[in-house]
Amino acid sequence: MIARVVFLCTLLLASLVVPAWAADVAGSWQVTISTPDGEINGKASFKQTGDTVEGWVGPDENDPIPVAGILKGDQLTIKTSPQPGRTVAFDKCVLTLKGDKMAGSIDTDKGKIEFVKSAP
Repeated sequence: MIARVVFLCTLLLASLVVPAWAADVAGSWQVTISTPDGEINGKASFKQTGDTVEGWVGPDENDPIPVAGILKGDQLTIKTSPQPGRTVAFDKCVLTLKGDKMAGSIDTDKGKIEFVKSAP
């Protein structure tokens, strides 16, 4: 019986500690997209609430494309929401976060994308 109580308390304590270790992708990022047609450079900015990420990606802050995403562990999946008449370099990308860099593929491997965190 005591072992069960200790086990349950350990699980409860662990569930309180895990959110403190969650990855943080909030802030400004430099973006490089590499496709067979060439390289595209741009910027991105994200705000994060828990595992929900919102922000934009584009050539610069004056030409943003809204994005929304979910962060699970060290993996961020974002989806673009282009405005009517706008084109985007990708619809969806899956990124793996390592320190101040995120890298992954766009639209199920149509190219590679890398985000590097900008200085504050």
